[in-house]
Amino acid sequence: MRSVILAILPILFIHAKCDDKYHEKRKQLVELELRMALGGNTTLNDKENIVNNCLMQHKFNELDYGFDNPDHYNLSHHFFNYRNQIQKSKVYKIIQSMPKGAVLHVHDMAIIGPDYFVNLTYMDHLYVCFGKPIKFWFSYTVPNTTCDGDWKLMKDVRKAAANVTQFDADLRKHFTLVCDNPDVVYPSIKETWTTFMGYFTSVYGLLSFRPNWEQYFYDALKLFRADNIMYVEVRSILPNLYELDGTVYDKIITAKAYRKTINKFLKDYPDFLGAKLIFAPSRKVDAKVLDSYIQTARHIKRDMPDLYAGFDLVGQEDLGNPLIEFVPQLLQAKDLNFFFHAGETNWYGTLTDENLVDAVLLGAKRIGHGYALAKHPALMREVIEKDIGIEVNVLSNAVLSLVKDVRNHPLNIFLSLDLPVVLSSDDPGAWEADPLSDDFYVAFVGVASRLADLRLLKGLALNSLKYSAMKAERKVRAIREFNSRWNDFVNHFDCKSY
Repeated sequence: MRSVILAILPILFIHAKCDDKYHEKRKQLVELELRMALGGNTTLNDKENIVNNCLMQHKFNELDYGFDNPDHYNLSHHFFNYRNQIQKSKVYKIIQSMPKGAVLHVHDMAIIGPDYFVNLTYMDHLYVCFGKPIKFWFSYTVPNTTCDGDWKLMKDVRKAAANVTQFDADLRKHFTLVCDNPDVVYPSIKETWTTFMGYFTSVYGLLSFRPNWEQYFYDALKLFRADNIMYVEVRSILPNLYELDGTVYDKIITAKAYRKTINKFLKDYPDFLGAKLIFAPSRKVDAKVLDSYIQTARHIKRDMPDLYAGFDLVGQEDLGNPLIEFVPQLLQAKDLNFFFHAGETNWYGTLTDENLVDAVLLGAKRIGHGYALAKHPALMREVIEKDIGIEVNVLSNAVLSLVKDVRNHPLNIFLSLDLPVVLSSDDPGAWEADPLSDDFYVAFVGVASRLADLRLLKGLALNSLKYSAMKAERKVRAIREFNSRWNDFVNHFDCKSY
């Protein structure tokens, strides 16, 4: 028996050495991928490691439960089905309390949730038109704007309601996409975008009333600040603001209203770092209208350089005109700083998909969404070499019918390759999400690697400042201020509080 054992031992030793080499190579590959990912080369200090240990313990608990109970894993379902459950997550609570840098992709009319708009309908001199979609307009007399029906005073309509509470609850539905059965209500992108565009039509008259516009954006900035955001770049079509007497202003006045509101907010909250405007009108126009857009952008840039950040074209990308149709004009306007929506589509090899090509060739500073970018290795290389920020909006892509299960969102590819990703929220008010924390949470738990940790969150926050349109010296100060707030966050962190 001893001779048999002695004969086997060398074989076992050889197998053990082979196993050691295999496991060592395996370990090296896993560690290499972690280092290659966004934030992978960041070194955490002792206090950051305390935060990270707590964060990852809670993250592993959530993911392990989901892995063992896939039917109960919230993030594989529609956001509307788990939206109210997020606040119970300890990972979410940690993310909410940490500084997150900036929001660089958000549309002005969809920042605050539906209750805000219901409250606006209690104002005097408001008329309502119950068409499809519903419209509102402030006026001393019956509005002469188009209406698919009759204009009626809102206070009279509400007074005539049998149940005012139910009336307001029904009214609220016009100011949100949220519903109880989203998979039935929104079977495809067509139904989703139809409702989405109806949302903007409904809130337009409420917000473009000049006094409301200024107060609304002030209140929106308060929400950003409360969500631990330091700076905002807001996209706007610059609606023509109006007064009760029927006076209608041009887009330059709207831009000035922005500047006025931002200056007031900074005076009231000097710890906020500021906000800038990206003029983002509709992409569904002809060349003549685009020329007028370009002239407006030049006017704002010239007269309000402190406010102006850049230029974009927006709307449902599949139905709008592709960038290639506007290339001659846009090549002559590259000084405007482009932040083009591009690649917000599931269609591969179409003109919509190729908006990514034109966005890169036109010198875009950042690309809005870039959802389809993972299908284009040459473009990804260009993005890395030219350091073009990718504004990723996970919840928007899920709600607006690009991806059903966020685990399949291409952001995981972008993160693994350390692309210049910036997380943002697009239209959070339209789906009753936080200004940014909900998107951070879903990206961190539902999209990123199970092993992605505090280094990723810190890297994403820093990216949002790095790829902002702030001037270089201002950017340096912003990053310094972020680091100060980050240190305050980790120095006062107590895991028992979560």
